[in-house]
Amino acid sequence: MAISLEKGQRIDLTKGKAGLSKLMVGLGWDPVSSGGGFFSKLLGGGGPNIDCDASVLMLENGKFTDKKNLIYFGNLKSRCGGVQHTGDNLTGDGAGDDEQIMIDLDKVPGNIDKLVFVVNIYDCVRRKQDFGMIQNAFIRVVDQSNHEEMLKYNLRDNYAGRTSLITAEIYRSGSEWKFAAVGEGTNDTRLEDIISRYV
Repeated sequence: MAISLEKGQRIDLTKGKAGLSKLMVGLGWDPVSSGGGFFSKLLGGGGPNIDCDASVLMLENGKFTDKKNLIYFGNLKSRCGGVQHTGDNLTGDGAGDDEQIMIDLDKVPGNIDKLVFVVNIYDCVRRKQDFGMIQNAFIRVVDQSNHEEMLKYNLRDNYAGRTSLITAEIYRSGSEWKFAAVGEGTNDTRLEDIISRYV
């Protein structure tokens, strides 16, 4: 049974789980219903879709040192093959994961000590969109060997006015890997702004 985490909690991922290496990290969200129903949408109401993008920053000693260590819709696979994004979801509609990232911990180079999972809203300034227009956001981790969900973190804070989310981290602790539920909303409007926090 999956462990449900709250903001700020940390949990061992690999301790006591010999051979665990391949993980699927799923991120999901739903747009808040804008009301107006079918006819409003038919007549062009409700505004543009909210395009949330999940990305992974691969950090070296807690720092972002190489643009190739950013895994996102424009660079789907890390050089080491340890982090692979499965592609962009443009609307967030539908149940389940909206975007998925495949992790192979054994392939992550030893100099990389942290993977930071972030979500930002594409073109948020022009579209006048923020995470107050998003609900049911979550991040979960699945063991790829048996497809069992290991943990799930539902982001329950009020993120109105925030345009980016630092959702969680997977980080080294000695010879093991741990997961931290971060859930920090920021006013960063571009992926480059989020990256600057780690330079």
